[in-house]
Amino acid sequence: MRYIIALVFCSVISLYSQDQPMILDKIVGHVGSEYILYSEVQELYSYAKAQNADYGEEVQCDIIAQLISKGLLLDQAKLDSIEISNVELEVELERRVDYILQQMGGDEERFYAYYNKTPLEQKEIMREPLREDMIQQRIQGTLISDVTITPKEVVEFFENIPEDSIPYLNAEVELGEISMKTIISQENKDAAKEKLEKIRSRIINDGESFAELASIFSDDIGSARQGGDLGWAKRGSYVPEFEATAYNLEEGEVSELVETQFGYHIIELLGRRGNNINVRHILVKPEVTQEDIDHTYSYMDSIIQGLQTDSVSFELAVKLYSDKEAQSYNNAGRMINPKSGDTFWETGDLPYQIYFAIESLEVGDVSEILEFEERGEKIYKIIKLLSKTKPHKASLETDYAKIQEFAKESKKNEYFNNWVENKIKSTRIKLIDEYKTCPNLQVFLENENKYTATGGQ
Repeated sequence: MRYIIALVFCSVISLYSQDQPMILDKIVGHVGSEYILYSEVQELYSYAKAQNADYGEEVQCDIIAQLISKGLLLDQAKLDSIEISNVELEVELERRVDYILQQMGGDEERFYAYYNKTPLEQKEIMREPLREDMIQQRIQGTLISDVTITPKEVVEFFENIPEDSIPYLNAEVELGEISMKTIISQENKDAAKEKLEKIRSRIINDGESFAELASIFSDDIGSARQGGDLGWAKRGSYVPEFEATAYNLEEGEVSELVETQFGYHIIELLGRRGNNINVRHILVKPEVTQEDIDHTYSYMDSIIQGLQTDSVSFELAVKLYSDKEAQSYNNAGRMINPKSGDTFWETGDLPYQIYFAIESLEVGDVSEILEFEERGEKIYKIIKLLSKTKPHKASLETDYAKIQEFAKESKKNEYFNNWVENKIKSTRIKLIDEYKTCPNLQVFLENENKYTATGGQ
């Protein structure tokens, strides 16, 4: 039963399958109010084969089991009215796409060459699969939220691990950051606004094509290829300043200048369908001069000096100076490892710039200024080494908190497995004949037979 509850995070499939041939669809199974599509099975099978060419068609039995697990959770989420808000979804989409871009050095051209999609278009592809992933995680979290563990249970868990199976923990660090964008002079901001005002005048007063001017002048390279068209989007898809203006436009109306974290925009509403809108925009970013960069470095140097002389605490410096849009801002500057979701980083998971910057630091020290490229924009960071461990064999004396977490996760898994078994008994699960020979699915077929025998719906 344990492998049956393995969850399928389909957003990775959305990245893989976007350029795959269209698969004719049909329903191959029902799980309560949810259904399993043939296309889902085939996309996951294609992905599995791409990872390991030795997989045969029998792996589809495991895929069906995984999709049934997904269906059980989504069915329960509907019963419990669990939903993911557009704002939550947008934040997570932004985080994931930003991480991909970060691995590509912030190069949107490289992103487009790899995915054949702009970051915004890729977000739309990921949107619904990610929503389902987040719902699954939320319902699972709700089910196991009350699971607790005692110190006695932690000790018993560790003592039951065979000596040769005690984990060897890699070196880990915890890091804090102060993150800043280039401090742009007012003169350069004014120049960007003036440029965009002239473009707007050419549209409003001279009747020139918004789409053509977007393709020539917009600094949003992805949408510029589409004449500035951002496609259809739901409320909550854009940053607040942009969205507030876009939703107040009449169809065909061109907005005044709108300032966001990305620069200055003019927006045209192309269409509206209920709560969905289709807009296009032209983005002009203020020019970043060497003088701006030098000023930013000088400012951040003064922050480092304050930290080194203890005239300001790191936590206060984060609140005073760090970019409020940085994920770490509301976490006292602590950097979240996207791979694990917590603040601990195995040194091999660190971006190479940070790895080399902290290699010689002692705990409590701060780095020199580091420069990154994110979404075509320079970001400057000061990194603080908050904690550091060496590779070692786990023990209760040195790793109690981590072992406690392992023990708690084990207990949660056991609790969740029991829930799955009970959920199977109370949920109608129906599969087409093609999959009824799968040995691992017999537990589900018994349930199907029970409903068939009793005439259950």
